Amino acid sequence: MGLVNPVIVVPGITATYLRDQYPLPPETVWSLLTKDYERISLHPDNILYEAMEPARLRPDQVFDIAYKELIQELRHNLSQKADEPVPVFPFGYDWRQPLNLIEGQLATFVDEVIERTKLLKHYYDASYGDDPKVNLVGHSMGGLIVTGFLENYRGKARVGKVATLATPFRGSFEAVIKVTTGTANLGTSAPSSREREAARIMPALYHLLPSFPGVKADFFDPAIWQPSILKTLEEYVRLYAVSQKDPEKQAHDLFAALLATAQSHRQRLEDFRLEKAGLTVQDWLCVVGVDSTTRVRLEIINTPQGPEFDFRSDDRDNEWGNGKDPVKSRLTGDGTVPFEGALPAFLKMENVVCVTPNDFGYWEIQDRLVTQVAGFHGILPNMDMLHRLIVRHFTGWPDDHGNTWGRPAPGVTAWQPPLKLQEKD
Repeated sequence: MGLVNPVIVVPGITATYLRDQYPLPPETVWSLLTKDYERISLHPDNILYEAMEPARLRPDQVFDIAYKELIQELRHNLSQKADEPVPVFPFGYDWRQPLNLIEGQLATFVDEVIERTKLLKHYYDASYGDDPKVNLVGHSMGGLIVTGFLENYRGKARVGKVATLATPFRGSFEAVIKVTTGTANLGTSAPSSREREAARIMPALYHLLPSFPGVKADFFDPAIWQPSILKTLEEYVRLYAVSQKDPEKQAHDLFAALLATAQSHRQRLEDFRLEKAGLTVQDWLCVVGVDSTTRVRLEIINTPQGPEFDFRSDDRDNEWGNGKDPVKSRLTGDGTVPFEGALPAFLKMENVVCVTPNDFGYWEIQDRLVTQVAGFHGILPNMDMLHRLIVRHFTGWPDDHGNTWGRPAPGVTAWQPPLKLQEKD
């Protein structure tokens, strides 16, 4: 076969370091060990910039705990010769921002990767420049960015194949909890009051709100949210807004705009079809994590003070493996994204590949332990079997040793993944 397209890995929310370039030397304000919520909080007058000015936050490296193994394995296993490497680039981005803005940055990065790859002699000799393309891997919110990029640029996107891992195409209840309380199975840090305030003015988080079948409320409607959200934003406006003519109205307008932008993006993804980007179902590997206890319901109580979210432990469920009832078996997920929230509109359920925490190999002891502590969703990209699966997807190589597999979605009798796989029970 010919050379494999260069690969770009797009990580999930909170998984890129942020560095303030205004101080000399620049200071890291977000990393695995540093979580400075005050300095990452965005300005109520212009959410593209920080509340505490002067500042200039820019993305830095991606979190190595979640993506180092994936990137290194792809670099090694996609390259057939040591002196003819297949480039695999991490795409660090400012995960706070609206996704349509990040999609434009990804488009620029795709162009850069293509131009850099053209400078590699083995790609030049293989006539890569005649029809240059990249392959994309998106984890979690990274998959939303990949999909939105393809919907926006369509046939001009220059993409060959795609793999999305644990992507909340139709959202997660954890985003609601994050906005409401500051605590959720999103990100990697312990909750705090500053985290809650930062979350409520973070555009990207609203892109993760749930809208899949069975969700009883329209979470993009400001009227269904608890009054405390607006009260917090009103105080935020009072503290940081340059002009404070009507903090209550300013807070309402800000909240409505955040929700409207996210709803518009969700509709774009619902309308996306593979053929618009020149792709087929064989070009897209959609991996969904299952068999982890996940929040699959959320009740809203009407009180005299307004709506109130009822976060109950019995709304978290895992019915995976309930062979008697395929519909009930879908009450599962990866600990963060429920199964129904992970299904894209542009694929059939027959095309989806399900994986479980048990798919970590016997020797992946550390990853198994991290899964128990941090959750399956965040550590899923470390799975060795998935690395081999992505390599096969991008190369078309056969599985001579039987070391890639998956599971069909509950109720699917004619499984049609994008490549031939062993079906596990």
